Formats: sequence, structure tokens, C-alpha cells
Amino acid sequence: MITSHRPAEVERAIRSAPAHSLPEALGKALTAHLPAVVGSQLFLADYHLNVLVPVNGPAADEALKVQGTAAGQAFVSRCPVIRQHVSAEGPACQLFAPVTARGERLGVLSVLTLAPDADRLIDDLVEIGELVGAALKVAWNHSDRYERARRRQRLTLAAEIQWQLLPGHGSTSKEFSLAGHLEPAYSIAGDNFDWSTEQDHLTLTVTNGSGTGIQAALLTALTVGALRNSRRSGEELADQAGLAGAVVNARYRGHEFTETILLRIDLASGLVSAVDAGSPHIFRMRGEQVIPIELEHQMPLGMFPDTEYKAQEFKLDPGDRLLIVSDGVYSAISPYGEDFGTKVLQQQIFNTRLQDPAEVPLSIITSLMDYHEGQELLDDAVVVCLDWK
Repeated sequence: MITSHRPAEVERAIRSAPAHSLPEALGKALTAHLPAVVGSQLFLADYHLNVLVPVNGPAADEALKVQGTAAGQAFVSRCPVIRQHVSAEGPACQLFAPVTARGERLGVLSVLTLAPDADRLIDDLVEIGELVGAALKVAWNHSDRYERARRRQRLTLAAEIQWQLLPGHGSTSKEFSLAGHLEPAYSIAGDNFDWSTEQDHLTLTVTNGSGTGIQAALLTALTVGALRNSRRSGEELADQAGLAGAVVNARYRGHEFTETILLRIDLASGLVSAVDAGSPHIFRMRGEQVIPIELEHQMPLGMFPDTEYKAQEFKLDPGDRLLIVSDGVYSAISPYGEDFGTKVLQQQIFNTRLQDPAEVPLSIITSLMDYHEGQELLDDAVVVCLDWK
């Protein structure tokens, strides 16, 4: 098998470029090293994950909807898409390659080529999309260009804090696929999720800080920081909850607290250790059956000093899907006074059974918004989906 050198040439070009100039370096490298390429454009997903925004231009009419477009198909499926195209130079092909980083969907790379056998470029473009994703994750920390590009409107300060806390939108490995989403995306305040993968386990938390606005964001930021600190110090799951709760109580004296679920999943066995310290709800879909995971409800983090927590266990089997939703999803009330958690949620989880886990959080939240009949959400909403392979 002959391995193309083209992705390596492109990688060298984008790695040597300044962080803010990655798209321009990418475009020049594609034109130089891929046959008959006459143009390219890098698109990033906006915060709602329903629009792909071009990095190189602010014009709203250049943005592409995720739903119903070839670019959106490549983004959602994480697979390349080819479309025939007519250019000034004659017949052409437009190729859309997903831009990902360890399974996290970041955007799409669009390439216009005059090559008659454009499908031969697909393997190269898929690899280049992964290389661009890895480079973007680094460049993101050195330039605000990419954050500005994906914003369709200004974030509130509380939302700015929350989005900066996130580990990403998703992650994949041979054992699991994981994705999460927050809404309202541009004004989220107190809800958050976090995860970390080690050699033998995955730690996952979903947190709901009490209050609203900047106060809720600061409370959640303190909680997430305390949980990470105890986790990185090697503490067991129950002790992570206890230490984080002590930090929150020392600051707020029980007047404010965070409702949190902590999970530690053994990657070899699928055994889950869990601490339920509040309102997030867990559902497991096994086959076609959706059931809530019933855990002992323990005190929210920071409500009382010196609270001790106890971990419980349940098992994931290959093919299981785990959904974690915040109270803003489960307890949402329709205009007719019906709550989403008991009337609709389990059916909506079942309806996602054929979807990729990366699509599920937004699908659930979209159904929640439909339940509100277009009205704004009254509370923050978080959905996290984990598929166990």
C-alpha cells in the first residue's frame, strides 16, 4: 500500500504557521500539495451546533446550516461528503471533510477541486481534517480568532466562564463515545459537565450551581475547580465529592451549593461507581428499554460542613447508552403545566436510539425547546450522552 505524503506536507505547513494564521497556511498548503485544488474554506460550528461559520469571513450569508446541507452532513456523520459543482473553470467537485479532535466535532473543511477523480483525495482529506482539528485545539489557546468566528452573538459573562470550563463537546475511545451540550448556549449560567480519561477509567461529572447569572457561574467554577483538584490529587470518588463540598461550604456557608453527579467508569469491566449529590438524573437505554438509574440521593455539595459521601455501583454492558440530564431538562414545565421529565423525556431518549451519540444531546434539547413551544428556557439545560462499546 502506497501512503500519500500530502497530509504530512499540509501538517508541516500548519504547524509552522502562527496560531492566528492557521486557516491561511492551510489554504496555501492545500493548493500547493493537492492536485487541481482551486479553493478551500474552513468552517467552525457555532455554540448552538446548528450553523457552520466560515473562519475567514464575518458575512452571515456565508454560514451554512448543519441541517440539510452537504457540509452539515459531513459534520454530523464525521464522514466525508462529495458534491458535483460547476465553477468558472468548468466541472468541479466540492469535498467536505469533518474537522475533529479525538472524536470531538469542531467543524468542516471545504475543498473545491477540478480533478476528475476527486474521490481519490478523500483519504487524504479525512487525515488532513484530523490534523487540522488537532492543530486547532492548540491554536485555540493562543488566539481569540476561532472563538470570535464561531460566535453568532455575544456571550454573557456567565456563559463565557462556563464554556471555558468545559473539556470539549465530545470524546471517543475504543471503549466509549461521549458528548455533551449546554443551553441556552449564549447565556448559560450554573450548569456544567466535565470528564477526564485515564488508562483504566473515565471520570464524568455533571454540575448544577444554585442561583442565576454570574453568581451561579462563579459557584460552579469553584466546584469544578475543587473537583478537578481532588481528582488530580488521586482521591477516590466519594472523597472528591467530600473535599469539593468542603470548599464550597467554606466559601458560601451553606447559603449556596451545587447539585452534582459524579461517575467513575472502569474501562475494562464497565462497572460504574457513582455519587449522587443532587438533581442531575441518569437514564440507561439497553436494547429498546429506557430506565432511570435509581441512586441514593445525598446532600448537594456545600450544603452542610463535613458531609461524607458514599459511592454506589451499577453496571454498563456493551451497547448500553447512558444519558445524564440536569434538572433544567428533567423538571422543565410546558406552557400547559406538564413536566418534561415524566411526560416526554424517556420517549425522546428512545427516539435517539439510532443516532450517533454526538447528535443525541442536541436532539434532546431541541425536543425540550419544542416542548416549550418556542419560549425561552427558564433554566439552564445540560445533556450528556455516553455510549458504551
